[in-house]
Amino acid sequence: MAAVSPARKAAFNVLVAVERGQSHADDLLRGKGVSVLAVADRNLTTTLVLGVLRWQLRLDATLQALLARPNARLDAEVRIALRLGAFQLLHLDRIPARAAIDESVELTKQAGHRFAAGMVNAVLRKLAVHAARFSTMSADEQIAAAVAAHPAWMVERWTRFYGAEAARAICLHGQCPPTLSVRVTDAHTEASLAKDGVTLEKGKLLTAAHTVTAGDMTATAALREGRARVHDEGSQLVAEIAAAVAPQAREILDCCAAPGGKTLILAERCAEAHLTACEASPQRLEQLRTRLAPLGRRVECRLADAAVPAAEGVYDLVLADVPCSGTGTLGRNPEIRHRLRVEDLPRQAGRQRAILESALRAVRTGGRVVYSTCSLEPEENEDVVATTLAWIPNARIVAAAACIAALLRQGVLAENGAERLQGCVTPEGFLRLLPGTLHTDGFFIAVVEKSA
Repeated sequence: MAAVSPARKAAFNVLVAVERGQSHADDLLRGKGVSVLAVADRNLTTTLVLGVLRWQLRLDATLQALLARPNARLDAEVRIALRLGAFQLLHLDRIPARAAIDESVELTKQAGHRFAAGMVNAVLRKLAVHAARFSTMSADEQIAAAVAAHPAWMVERWTRFYGAEAARAICLHGQCPPTLSVRVTDAHTEASLAKDGVTLEKGKLLTAAHTVTAGDMTATAALREGRARVHDEGSQLVAEIAAAVAPQAREILDCCAAPGGKTLILAERCAEAHLTACEASPQRLEQLRTRLAPLGRRVECRLADAAVPAAEGVYDLVLADVPCSGTGTLGRNPEIRHRLRVEDLPRQAGRQRAILESALRAVRTGGRVVYSTCSLEPEENEDVVATTLAWIPNARIVAAAACIAALLRQGVLAENGAERLQGCVTPEGFLRLLPGTLHTDGFFIAVVEKSA
């Protein structure tokens, strides 16, 4: 039996599990099958898995045209071996074509499909002949390829809601590995990271946010000790706004808290507050407890369904960063495009309305609720807020301009951060960060005040 590199074998196993709906790629890439690999192999495994998932629709269309029987039904393992080989041939120019082809053939055999090995070999060799032209695509061809790598129904919606140019930018952003953003709040930690070979660039929106431009964050003492945290800048912004619009808060509820990054920011900014962090999954709750343990008695971690009010009129601030479709994170979570269906959105919206209503019950009069998603879909954003507030007369929208002003007063925004955020304000007074507009994932943020 010929050898297959550990990285390609691990990537194949992850992609098979994802294809069969057994688990999510991000969980599997953090699992034992990948964590035991050497650093270089872990990095290649991640590149292969996420790259195949990002380009899967286009890879399948390209491969189908090269099949002797284009409509032939292929076993999952055969499809994945073909996708792995095709991705390497078309997108990883440092990998020799021979390695990409031969190991895809061997993976097919080891998966019990020896009869298909010849076909995999023939198709990938045909593709290799034409691979060079894919590396010299024009800008227009690159845009067309990125669009084709997304489901047509998604692209049509984004074009309708945000315009053709924004939709193309969203698609291009979804095909790129996400920017590695970290949260660093003091010069000593910056110096420590520099000593460990990590180069940082200032964030576009927030003073505490930085982009890693070189170096290995995973090998740093600052990351291990929690002095620096990997955290998308748009996601940090959600918690920064929550803290800024309720600076005197004494009781704070983070009702969908895991994995805890936003809770930690609330604790940093609201130093006198007591925090309640809720999570509906027992496993994620234990992970949350571990992460928030350094806060000691300042935080109470609670197993709770966010759609069920824990208390009435108790909290000064409630952060409702609700579960959603995640279409603003397709660069980071590319498999979402293969799992999500348009008919899933009303179901998501129903639960989101229940959570927002629960949050408004939990907050005291004069208190504020920050509602956020990492979705680009209006059904999960404006529509949820509008529908909920139609049933709750004693609540009003706090305009995004006021939130930006609060961030500016408190010195939270980076240079030109306010100007950049002004370009993200919606007509209704919400904030929407579209992928491709800034270097962040996509987010929607609404602030609601409970009145008498």
